[in-house]
Amino acid sequence: MEVKWNKLNVELSASTMKTIKSMKFKTMTPVQAACIPLLLSNKDVAAEAVTGSGKTLAFVIPMLELLQKRSEKLKRHEVGGIIISPTRELATQTSQVLAQFLSKVDNLTQMLLVGGNSVASDVEKFRANGANILIATPGRLEDLLTRRTDINLPAAVKSLELLVLDEADRLLDLGFEKTLTTILQYLPRQRRTGLFSATQTKELGQLVRAGMRNPVLIAVQEKNNKSVGTKTNETEVSTPMTLENYYTICEPEDKLATLIGFLKSQGNHQKYMLFFSTCACVDYFATVLKELISDLQIFGIHGKMKDKRYKVFNSFRKATSGVLICTDVMARGVDIPEVHWVIQYDPPSSAASFVHRCGRTARIGNHGSALVMLLPTEDAYVDFIYRNQKVRLTELRVPSPAANVTSRVRSLQLKDRAVMDKALRAFVSHIQAYAKHECNVILRLKDLNFGKLAMGFGLLKLPKMPELRGKDVSDFKEADVDFNSITYKDSQREQVRQSKLKVYKETGVWPKSQQAAKRPSCKQTEPWALSKQHKLEKKDKRDKRKAKKKQQLETGVPKRKRKKCISQEDIDELAKDIALIKKLKKKKISQEEFDSQFGEEEDDTL
Repeated sequence: MEVKWNKLNVELSASTMKTIKSMKFKTMTPVQAACIPLLLSNKDVAAEAVTGSGKTLAFVIPMLELLQKRSEKLKRHEVGGIIISPTRELATQTSQVLAQFLSKVDNLTQMLLVGGNSVASDVEKFRANGANILIATPGRLEDLLTRRTDINLPAAVKSLELLVLDEADRLLDLGFEKTLTTILQYLPRQRRTGLFSATQTKELGQLVRAGMRNPVLIAVQEKNNKSVGTKTNETEVSTPMTLENYYTICEPEDKLATLIGFLKSQGNHQKYMLFFSTCACVDYFATVLKELISDLQIFGIHGKMKDKRYKVFNSFRKATSGVLICTDVMARGVDIPEVHWVIQYDPPSSAASFVHRCGRTARIGNHGSALVMLLPTEDAYVDFIYRNQKVRLTELRVPSPAANVTSRVRSLQLKDRAVMDKALRAFVSHIQAYAKHECNVILRLKDLNFGKLAMGFGLLKLPKMPELRGKDVSDFKEADVDFNSITYKDSQREQVRQSKLKVYKETGVWPKSQQAAKRPSCKQTEPWALSKQHKLEKKDKRDKRKAKKKQQLETGVPKRKRKKCISQEDIDELAKDIALIKKLKKKKISQEEFDSQFGEEEDDTL
């Protein structure tokens, strides 16, 4: 469905139409055509639309129109619109889109409230300049609403016209449910609410009921028309029609070499987003690819980078070519111009994440391609993703793997111990993430060839981890090198390591760091799956106890009184023992004195 902006059944202001024309959007997307008239006619809207369908303009335009058409113009410190985004990248991107419209609108201002700068600076900025539209991440907005001493934001939001929850399902995935509940308590009920997401979930339905009044539910699905003989096979798809989805099967030891061969075959004038499951993998492979690929700029970004994250994101947006290596922190909502390929180095933890990752390309009518790299044991994922997400994958014959990749990666580790540490952390984190996979029926940890996988990571040696106990790792060839001889390029780190190495050679025990020494001795580690089973068993026991107590209250069965089996004399004796133990810990008495006194007291009590 294509509708021209001037044919919309509501009249938009001249400034809005001028901005739309400058952005070269001749027609509206289906979600824009459906949502804009409803929000402008005082309706609450819950919209579900495929990623890259133009949801941002679907709420930015009605927000501006509502604020401009108010009978009483907003004062400097009155907030008429709030947009809540799950990540600072998405919030920043929305702010940039809104800025294009506000440049042609008088007397309306915006403010971006995200992490990375202090809360105090945001407070001072709002007090000095005010803002009519707030674009915020949930945590920062909650902080400002609950502050009582230096800002009165609850009073400022009493004029709220429209609240928007962007990527609402992601807000809940990231655990912001309680934060959103707190925020909603401060907002006026007489407002419009827009909830925009790529998928609808049960939790999202609960949020709709809690924060919206009789919402209009909109689901915009794309149709995939493929002719079969004389009949038309029409199915709903969850990715844009202009997106080509591919998969390739490669051996675990050749996976990195296959990736490099593919990137080199595509040329150095394209932009790629390369997804990994963990932050440690992003750190390691960003370091490796910077050394192995000289023709492309390599960027690395993940959720633990904090302040540096936005600088990297902005640099990649401005770049004409390059590879952004990232985690799922970049899988939702962010709009990066002209991404040609989305590459998933391994399947994501959930089927929904697969769709969101792919949606970083082929946005708003542009063409793009996506590739997922699978192991021979993961071929069932192709059918799974079609049945679960209606995404049809076509096999792509990629070029031959690049030569000597493993030896080159190992040489990098031999030159700098920091790279070896990153490699080991990446491998461990990858195995642990794989064990937590949502699709663990077809992507099973026990099917992995750990030896070949470690070779694919270019490891010099295998790490000590419970998941490798009893596994066949005969395909792994450990590097023939004295690992203690591998040094850090960072002279300060190397100096610390050498001092510890000296102690180790003298005592046979590697000294703990100061932080580790303060911590109590840890119990032996266990595989994640076993740890999860133990947690579930404990939870089951707690639930049974709660159910039993509830039943007793409902039936009126009195609780059994516990017998008093501890006398005052026993309590006094216990207090003496505790005092004695404390003296030993503070080294006020020797171990012999402790044994003697403790033994005498035991003899007296017998």
